Amino acid sequence: MVFSGEDFTTRLMNDMDPQLLDLVKTKVNSFIKWDLVRFLRENPNTTDTAENIAKYIGRNNTTVEPDIRELVDSGIMEAKIIEGKTVYSLVPDPEVRELLDRFVVSCDDRHFRVKVIYHIVRGMR
Repeated sequence: MVFSGEDFTTRLMNDMDPQLLDLVKTKVNSFIKWDLVRFLRENPNTTDTAENIAKYIGRNNTTVEPDIRELVDSGIMEAKIIEGKTVYSLVPDPEVRELLDRFVVSCDDRHFRVKVIYHIVRGMR
């Protein structure tokens, strides 16, 4: 059987833990979300405004806030109103936290990072 280059590349890039592949394709599907997940994993008890979280990851609030809202919608982060301000934090769900831990630890592997980059860029098309 002969595979085209794209078929081979797709198969190669999909060769990862199915839960992590789903996470990358459906939830952590932008470089900003990747930065947010890394930050939240390193600071799991953070509860702060989108503006401050953007500062912590070295990005502009106007570009970060939509991705934070998408992470809320996808069940990775939660939003609360405190003293009239919306603050965001990582959900307390242990299964979500364990999945994010696996994702961030897997990112230590160069080949895994290449696959994540491939899926993020492909999703931008």
